[in-house]
Amino acid sequence: MRWIDPPFTAVHAERRIESLFRKGRYQKRYRFVPLRRISVPLQHAVIAAEDGRFYQHWGLDVLEMKKVVEDDWTRGRMRGGSTITQQLVKNLFLTTRGSVIRKGFEFVLAPLAEVLLPKDRILELYLNVIEWGPGVYGAEAAARQYYATSAVAIGREQAARLAAIIPSPLRRRPGRMDDYSSEILERMSRMGW
Repeated sequence: MRWIDPPFTAVHAERRIESLFRKGRYQKRYRFVPLRRISVPLQHAVIAAEDGRFYQHWGLDVLEMKKVVEDDWTRGRMRGGSTITQQLVKNLFLTTRGSVIRKGFEFVLAPLAEVLLPKDRILELYLNVIEWGPGVYGAEAAARQYYATSAVAIGREQAARLAAIIPSPLRRRPGRMDDYSSEILERMSRMGW
């Protein structure tokens, strides 16, 4: 993974298999581009939305995990707390089906990925393999699908809207993400971006 761009991931395979049992045609849109071909605002928006401490942790964000556990205990409901590295591992090697076993694999593989890969490569892989909509994988495909442009041309507002759909890419659309994209823009500003 350090030098070879993945031609497909476990999530790509999962969605292809699911499409066999669904009505309609499945079309995969996936084009891997180098990190320098993904706009800096999009990189920042995704970090602000998904893992604000990306450059400070080693694959597992203990502080965020503690907050998630406290929130879950207080509110009586679960919310995500995975780092970008954990999400990358899930996308490359596991499935989207939540389970304790999958989380266990993430906890083992994420720190290993951090040892083997530089942070910029982890971010590059993540931005290129994650799902951004039905059959839409990677920042380049997402930029073309939603804004008819390339990932390098995505501006700050568009970046926040794209980042806002990542938690639920099969249901969310950038045009409907006003509140959450505003929150992401505020986080970016607080982070100096």
